[in-house]
Amino acid sequence: MDHNKVTEFLGRFVTDLGATGAAGSVVIGNRLGLYRALAQGPATPERFAERTGCHPRYLTEWLRGQAAGGYVSYDPATGEFSLTEEQAFCLADPNGPNVSAAFLTALGYLRAEPRITEAFRTGAGVGWHEHHEDVFVGCDAFYRPGYVAELVPSWIPALDGVDTKLAAGGRVADLGCGLGSSSVLLAEAYPRTTIVGVDYHAESIELARKKAAEAGVGDRVRFEVATAQTFTGTGYDLVTMFDCLHDMGDPLGAARRVREALAPDGTWLLVEPAAADAVEDNFNPVGRLYYAGSTFLCVPNGLSQPGGYALGAQAGEAAIRELTTEAGFTRFRRAAQTAFNLVYEIRP
Repeated sequence: MDHNKVTEFLGRFVTDLGATGAAGSVVIGNRLGLYRALAQGPATPERFAERTGCHPRYLTEWLRGQAAGGYVSYDPATGEFSLTEEQAFCLADPNGPNVSAAFLTALGYLRAEPRITEAFRTGAGVGWHEHHEDVFVGCDAFYRPGYVAELVPSWIPALDGVDTKLAAGGRVADLGCGLGSSSVLLAEAYPRTTIVGVDYHAESIELARKKAAEAGVGDRVRFEVATAQTFTGTGYDLVTMFDCLHDMGDPLGAARRVREALAPDGTWLLVEPAAADAVEDNFNPVGRLYYAGSTFLCVPNGLSQPGGYALGAQAGEAAIRELTTEAGFTRFRRAAQTAFNLVYEIRP
């Protein structure tokens, strides 16, 4: 045994266990608005208590732990804690990366650990709808900034002719829309286009309708509770799926239904997690993040549905291409990509 390697491994363990515990503190900061409050300016724990209305002793421990993890800055000369511009952008700006919402999602799905553990023994599935509401709310809050940054500015323009169609007035089906952020963004960007948001989770659709009404686009966005295999309508100029095909028990059936629903010159915009085809090429921080979520959310949901698939969040481009080809599509290309996503343009 190489004791230096043991020490190295234990160092990794300390980092991981500290991060695991700190996740709860990040969620507390999210729920109580502590990051937004700290973004207002430096403060000692006592002054921060006055600013937030929270107990100073709890805040002291929270601030120190956040500083130890690099999420908050500290000035030993003044005893004040603060956020740098970059930290504030990532933690306090709802239109920034909103990373605290990702921790909300993670703690939400970890609540299901006893059921997932049992599912390892039985092979049973655990549906998306069976998770804690933090999963749904956290996913929407975390993914929305990425859609704001990429969907209309980059992804739609990367598709052949789609921007022009939507600007003139097209028809869109947004499958697996969740709380409807992507549907609303499309409606805001293309006022002549009508959008149907589809999700099988009724509670998410209820929140999506409220979101669309608050954004003032309720007259151009409607939502229906249905699966990607059973949604209504045909002749769509664009069908979108954002980070959801790999969660489905029957992604092939969904792909076939998309092909039926598209207009002859329509486009399927498919956004999936970034993943390499070779398993070992996903052994990196992003892959680790996705495998964790996939173990608790994606694979259990796929196994909970008819169809026999459980692609998981790291399926890779080759598996997605093969599935779309089997569904009858003839054109498939990677139109764009980010550090976290691959964006495909698929046509009949």
